[in-house]
Amino acid sequence: MEISASKFKEQCLSLLDNIPPEGIIVTKHGKPVARLLPVDSGCASLIGSMKGKVKVSGDVFSTGIRWNAES
Repeated sequence: MEISASKFKEQCLSLLDNIPPEGIIVTKHGKPVARLLPVDSGCASLIGSMKGKVKVSGDVFSTGIRWNAES
C-alpha cells in the first residue's frame, strides 16, 4: 500500500490501527520516503501451534531427584 505524505498526515491514527502485514510506503512527490511496518509480536502465531504435536510424559514439575528437607 502506498500513500502520500499529506494523506498519511490526515489519516495517521486510523492507519496506525490498521497497518497491513506488508506495511505502508509513504511517498513525497511520488517518491518513496518511508516504510511503516507493523511490529511483529512473534508470540501470537505460536499460541496453539503445537497442539497435537507434543506429548508430555512424567512429572514436568519435578527435577527427578529425591531429597529430604530435614537432612
